[in-house]
This record gives sequence, structure tokens and C-alpha cells, in this order.
Amino acid sequence: MRILIVEDDEVLADGLSVGLRLSGFTADRVATLADARAALETSDFEGMVLDIMLPDGLGLDLLGELRARGSALPVLLLTARDQVRDRVRGLDAGADDYLGKPFDLDELAARLRAMLRRGEGRASGALHWNGLEIDPATHTGSRDGAALRFSRHEFAILHALMEHPGRVLSRAALEERLYGWQEEVESNTVEVHVHKLRAKLGRGFVETVRGLGYRVAAEGS
Repeated sequence: MRILIVEDDEVLADGLSVGLRLSGFTADRVATLADARAALETSDFEGMVLDIMLPDGLGLDLLGELRARGSALPVLLLTARDQVRDRVRGLDAGADDYLGKPFDLDELAARLRAMLRRGEGRASGALHWNGLEIDPATHTGSRDGAALRFSRHEFAILHALMEHPGRVLSRAALEERLYGWQEEVESNTVEVHVHKLRAKLGRGFVETVRGLGYRVAAEGS
């Protein structure tokens, strides 16, 4: 799950980025509204953590722009303003959730997972497909009663494929899920991790669609 962090406090932004990566997210960060607009135009994100007070304006202005053009990007507002009227204003402007500073990183990660889950129309955090259950909160899975563990990148690929069964995801799309701007993309990394997933789940669980990418096999196959 790739998240954009818009926060001008460098120490806080760095802590958020590291903490969210430890929770399984791919996190990129910017410090201004201008940079956030550029990032949203050039990269695909599944959610955004948005500070209200920024050097070049209010995060609520960016939020308003997104909603005005019909974007449903899940947005969690992050701010030191913790009065009820500020929370109400942010939520009414189109925010999906709101968290006041200081906050706990585990709570932030849990709120992001819940926010993204609601955006996908799912009530449960776990994903199920072909007898496999995976839990985004713990990066673990189980199949036929047997516990399974995955590396961060293995889980990211599996999660992306199981979010929309039947949809083919290209190598480039999967790399977007695996790497932030500051991370070097390793050659053949998607192929390597798909190979490892097949070793754990069976060769038929993840299908290669020649020239297009990968998908999870149809249920029952």
C-alpha cells in the first residue's frame, strides 16, 4: 500500500515514513502543497496523510481540490489542532479520518488500514482467496490450517494481487507498490518474489499473463 505523507516537520515526516514502512506501507513524503500536487500527478497512491498547516497554505485547500475534481483518494488529516470545530471542518471538507498530534504510530497505521479497507468496500481486514487468508496488520497468512509468513515485498505483491482478484497487474504497477522514491528498484525483483510466493503457495496460485503481468488464479483452480 503506497502512501503519500505531506508534512513539513522533517523529524516527524521521517519518523512517519520509517514507521509506516515497518508496518508494511510504502511511504513517500513531501513538505509543501506544491510538491504534493506534483507527486499526485506523477505517481499513484492509495492514500494520503495530510498535515493541515503547511508552509505554502492549508492542507484543506489541497483536500478541497481533490474532492472538487472527483478524486476519492483516502485522506487522513494530521494536525496539532485538536479542537472539535477543526475536526468537523476537516471531515466536512472530505477527509476520511483525523488524527491529532501527538499520536501513536501503531494507531496511525491501524487507521490507515481501516480507511483503505472502507474505500475498497470491505468490512474485514483479512483478505481471502483460494483457501488463503492474509492479514495486512500482521503480514501473515494461513492456508488449510497452516501458518504462512512472508517478507515485506512478498506480502506487498500478494496483497496487491488479492485486493482485486482477476485483475492483471503489470510489473511496473507492482514495483510502484514495492518502492518509494528514495529506494532503488532492484532488477527482476518482482519475478524473484513471485517465484518465492509460488514456492509457498503452489505454482498455480499466481499466474503470469504473458506480456501483461500477473494475477491470482481463478478460485477453484
